[in-house]
Amino acid sequence: MDIANGQFLGMVGIDAWVFAGLSLAAAMTAFIAAIVGTAGGLLLIAVMAFVFPPALLIPIHTVVQLGAAGSMAISRWRYLMRETVLPFTIGTVIGAAIGGRIFVSLPENLLLLALGVSILVLAWVPKLAQFGPERGRFAFLGFLVTFLGIFISATGTLLAAFTAAIAPDRRNHIATLGTLMSIVHIAKLVAFVLLGVSFGSYVPLIVAMIATSFIGTWGGKYALDLIPERVFRIAIQTMLTLMALRLIWMAVEGL
Repeated sequence: MDIANGQFLGMVGIDAWVFAGLSLAAAMTAFIAAIVGTAGGLLLIAVMAFVFPPALLIPIHTVVQLGAAGSMAISRWRYLMRETVLPFTIGTVIGAAIGGRIFVSLPENLLLLALGVSILVLAWVPKLAQFGPERGRFAFLGFLVTFLGIFISATGTLLAAFTAAIAPDRRNHIATLGTLMSIVHIAKLVAFVLLGVSFGSYVPLIVAMIATSFIGTWGGKYALDLIPERVFRIAIQTMLTLMALRLIWMAVEGL
């Protein structure tokens, strides 16, 4: 199938099969994210990269992930670690402002490499994810995650290492990660709009992917309740490691 010739619902490069496939991918990756709190965004952007050019890929992925992150936050809102929200938001605004200004000037491969190495280190040395006062740490994280997200979109894996490190329970991790990543995606979208990025013709696909991501998230919510805490901790460390190695490989391949 040559997807370049597709024109489903007026969307260039999209036919009915691609539409259905991406909607299913959004549900499956949201299900995974709702269980382990990470990897869903990276897996989804890997699938979407087969369909969209980079200029459209990151903005559309951001909108869809906002829906997925928002559903994660809503599904576990009682467990939110509220003290992280304000400092993280301040850092996020700064990161979006600076990242938006240099959107096309930094080499993506170096950012991918730095992100991959950082995640790998944090996954295996948990105390590094607890450095310094918590408010200052999350303000810095807000800046870093949003700044990197402008260029490579799927940065939830980096934040997940930090929220997992301070969360007393996996539900706290899921609720906080979903809330903070929702803030990141909103800030990124504002930056993209100010940059003049347009993806309005893909609204039908975006709506479908957000809807299926909600379904995946709520399915994952009930699956999570059945998983023992120790199994969850092992799963998240494994997913962080695999995603970090994938990022590093992508960076090296592109050099």
